[in-house]
This record gives sequence, C-alpha cells and structure tokens, in this order.
Amino acid sequence: MIILIRHGQTTTNALRLLVGHSDAELTELGERQARALVPYLTDVEEVWVSPLQRARTTAALALPHLEPIVKESFIEVSYGALDGQPLSAISAEQWRAYEHDHNVALGGGESFASVDQRVHAELDVLLASEESLLHSGQRHLAIVSHVSPIKSAAVWALGVPGSVAWRTRLDNGSMTMIASRGSTPTLVRFNMVPALV
Repeated sequence: MIILIRHGQTTTNALRLLVGHSDAELTELGERQARALVPYLTDVEEVWVSPLQRARTTAALALPHLEPIVKESFIEVSYGALDGQPLSAISAEQWRAYEHDHNVALGGGESFASVDQRVHAELDVLLASEESLLHSGQRHLAIVSHVSPIKSAAVWALGVPGSVAWRTRLDNGSMTMIASRGSTPTLVRFNMVPALV
C-alpha cells in the first residue's frame, strides 16, 4: 500500500497564501499534526519525500526511524511569480481558467497537467512492478508531499480526469491510501486526519 501524507501546517498555510515551491517552516500545530501520524505508520518500510523542507520535517517527525528518499516528482505545483502571494492576488477570472483548463499555469509556473505527468509516471512504475510496496498488504510505502501531487495520485487511482481533483479537499497532516488489485490501483482512503493528542 502507498500512504500519501500531506505535510503539517506551515506558516504560509496559516496566512492563506499560495504555497508552491516556497519553503516555509511548520507551525507548532503542523509539528503536532506530523507527530499524530506516528501510530498509523508502523508498517511503513520506505519513505519518499518532496525536496521541500515542510515535507522533509513532517517525515522526520512522523517516521523518525527511516531515512527518506527525496523525489522531485512529488514536489508541489509551482505558482511561479505568484508563489507566496495571498489568494486574493488571483482574479475570479484567473481562478475559473485555472479550474477549467488543466493546462493553464499561474504566474508562469506549472500546470496541473504537468503535475499529473510526473506523479503518474512514478505511480505507473510502482504499479508495473509486482515487487513494489504498492502490491504488499503488510508492508507500506509512505510519500510525504503536498496537496497537488496527492490529489493527482488520487485521480490516478480512480482512473478519472485530473479536473476531478478540484472537487476534493485535502487537509494538512492527512493520509490518503492507495492499494492495488492486481494491475488496478484502488483508492482505499482519502483525507484521513488523525486526532491531535
């Protein structure tokens, strides 16, 4: 099984800013969210992380016994010149175009079609290998990443168009789980958020 983990809350998440490749730190709440994941990850044998610090810190808190493997393919979408700007910096017209055309990129950044391409390529390799942890019921792969790559993985598992991701919500510190039935991926859980202690 693959357990996809969205990093804990960052300072920029708390301010409701566009957070793409900017590298904000976790808040105290974000650190608590990461630690709350620990009991759910006991069967994880390998962990992949986005290169961004918020994902790496979340992995270190949630899976302190594992050395992470950095995967560029699971980095957040780039908002280009709009990275770190408030959501209000994007007009209603720009948002409509972004939501309705998977090839649109904001601020000269990256399109969601591009995110799908890189994420789906990694997942296709796992699906094709019968030895991968995707095909194991007891041994798991954790991937600590961001909203866009995790939503992309979910639409890959469901076999639906990438635009379906706009109809979902993914919280900080959440887990999304994907398994397989032979050559068919299956979405087992989406946006499961552990209770904070």
